[in-house]
Amino acid sequence: MSWGAIRSHALRSLLTVLGILIGIAAVILTVGLGLGTQKDVSEQISSLGSDLLIVTPGSSTDSAGLRGGFGTATTLTIADAEALDSDVSTPDITGVAPESTSQLSLESGDTNWSTSVTGTTTSWLDVRDRDLVSGEFFDEEQYTASDAVVVIGSTTADELFGRVNVVGQSVTIDSTAFEIVGVLASAGSDSSTDLDDVAVVPHTTNAALLVGGSSTTSVSTIYLQAASSDQLSAAYQEAEAVLLSRHGITDAASADFTISSQDALVSTATAVYETLTILLTGVAGLSLLVGGIGVMNIMLVSVTERTREIGLRKALGAPPWAIRRQFLVEAAILGLSGGLLGAALGIAAALLLPPVINSSIVVSGPAVALSIVVAVAIGLVFGVYPATRAARLAPIDALRSE
Repeated sequence: MSWGAIRSHALRSLLTVLGILIGIAAVILTVGLGLGTQKDVSEQISSLGSDLLIVTPGSSTDSAGLRGGFGTATTLTIADAEALDSDVSTPDITGVAPESTSQLSLESGDTNWSTSVTGTTTSWLDVRDRDLVSGEFFDEEQYTASDAVVVIGSTTADELFGRVNVVGQSVTIDSTAFEIVGVLASAGSDSSTDLDDVAVVPHTTNAALLVGGSSTTSVSTIYLQAASSDQLSAAYQEAEAVLLSRHGITDAASADFTISSQDALVSTATAVYETLTILLTGVAGLSLLVGGIGVMNIMLVSVTERTREIGLRKALGAPPWAIRRQFLVEAAILGLSGGLLGAALGIAAALLLPPVINSSIVVSGPAVALSIVVAVAIGLVFGVYPATRAARLAPIDALRSE
């Protein structure tokens, strides 16, 4: 009887279901987008290595007393990196890769391209977990001799030469000709940087030919590779102790450097996106409330239209619970229909939208199941009052109503 009543007012029932459908689809997409964003950020950060520590300088203060942000000082040196690469003082650190980075223009013939030029050591490739698509990385002999050799990223190669196979070609950096000895395999990009738009040179070459003054010994970042992710904490403590000792600092709170790990970055990013997901899910949940009010409205109209039918059933002996059940089942069918159609729409959108918005959407099974349960619950909760009102109608009053 409930299903027949819904079919007899198909358009009205469809509009009622539509409110719940949109709410369910919005909740599934919101949760999926939040989970997908967390997944993307975690993968981007973790791509640097789960066993990686990043040491950056402290903040600088100019002559006017204005303090810069973290990383603006020149408190880290190549000697610090060498001290951290010790089997005695840092046994849990297996790789050290200092970086001195500057933005310079590269030229090849009539083409030029501004990119990040990184001066580092021969261990950079292993510590940063990068691969080569062609050629080779500079070796210890080239590093010691300060040879003018460079390894470039695939984006840089494409911008300068229009192709990736450019080993043996020459490129000019700051009026100095460099030989390209290798091209890095694509690593994609993080939240703000194209990891393939880079030029890597020996630190000795960078100090002798590209930078001057105090910049010849200072480094902007030191990457430390722990023996394993389980030894990350031990590696952190060893690195902190060595740097505090070298910089003559007794209180760790006054350190002129910062050591961070990928796990910390992942945890911070995840916490931010979890909060955002909860907020957006709450907003999407408001549409479910609107859908529930729509169910109540339609059910009240249905009770009013079928007053004589209710009176006839009660006159023939139908108890109040039978009348109440009829309208509750009708409300539950509307809620379930909206939940199933909304879940289908949400899942379909989650499969089709990622290429369009360039972001992952993870369909959460528990979220889909919970949404359907909530849709049915909304139908029942908002159908209780109309069903109770129908069950309380007096048979004689219902039969004589027009």
